[in-house]
Amino acid sequence: MRFLRGLLLSLLPATILAAKKPAAGVDKFQAYHTKALTAAPLKLDDKIYNTLTSAPRDYSVAVLLTALESRFGCVLCREFQPEWELLSRSWTKGDKQGESRLVFGTLDFLDGKNTFQSLGLQTAPVLLLFQPTVGRHANSDTGPTRYDFSNEQSAEQAHAWIARQLSDRPHPSVSRPINWVRGIAITTTILGTITFLTVAWPYLLPVIQNRNVWAAISLIAILLFTSGHMFNHIRKVPYVAGDGRGGVSYFAGGFSNQYGLETQIVAAMYGLLSFATISLALKVPRIADPRTQQIAVLVWGGVIFVMYSFLLSVFRIKNGGYPFWLPPFS
Repeated sequence: MRFLRGLLLSLLPATILAAKKPAAGVDKFQAYHTKALTAAPLKLDDKIYNTLTSAPRDYSVAVLLTALESRFGCVLCREFQPEWELLSRSWTKGDKQGESRLVFGTLDFLDGKNTFQSLGLQTAPVLLLFQPTVGRHANSDTGPTRYDFSNEQSAEQAHAWIARQLSDRPHPSVSRPINWVRGIAITTTILGTITFLTVAWPYLLPVIQNRNVWAAISLIAILLFTSGHMFNHIRKVPYVAGDGRGGVSYFAGGFSNQYGLETQIVAAMYGLLSFATISLALKVPRIADPRTQQIAVLVWGGVIFVMYSFLLSVFRIKNGGYPFWLPPFS
């Protein structure tokens, strides 16, 4: 009997420890989840990070390793931090019972230099997701999964990535707060615009109905598009380029190339030719004095001749095989 009693007493501590191990894992998650309900994401340091991510664990951990101090110059860290906090708060509040078994944490470089060094991190931010090692959602891959920050990021994008990794659990949605300032600003702008239009409409209507205004707008639009303005925006062409001899080239050879300044010069030529043609057709016939009318015809005719000669010379630059030209430009 004494032998059996001694044997039972010797096995009692091991039995107690074995019984407490699963409960300890549950208690650990519940402790961190309770803290997260009031302050998500959890603010971590080296010690808390190691405790939170250490195995065995029957829960998941999403940790953002960042560097928020301005001296580090991490613009993306500061831009993504509000989105990360919004995602953490939305997920935690939407999962108060902890059914997704996910804990959010943030480890700043100043609080986790040893962790950054042990992970070999040279850049920030870095988002890591640790999967459970034991329990119902256990994953055979014990290493963390890393999020790609290659594109512009938002809380919704990070939420979609985490949801894909935790496909067998609840995914509380991101809940953005109502932006009252933006709503008030939009409402004020709309009301101000309506008021302005109501008061100014009697003065604006004659301008809107004026044929000369619409003719000028149409002419400017035609000049912009025919000179290649949209081509510059699509291709992102340079304004000017070097000619290889230390000078500046204003016109690019070939029909599939052009410079920004080239577009402006061509638009100015088209505009001057259009204005001269309109003047000859509309303005000059209304001149009452015959001598003045004759001078105007010669002036505007000379402008058209010179500008057309310059236009042909530019066309010869674009296409070296073009045979025609007019003086004074060749």
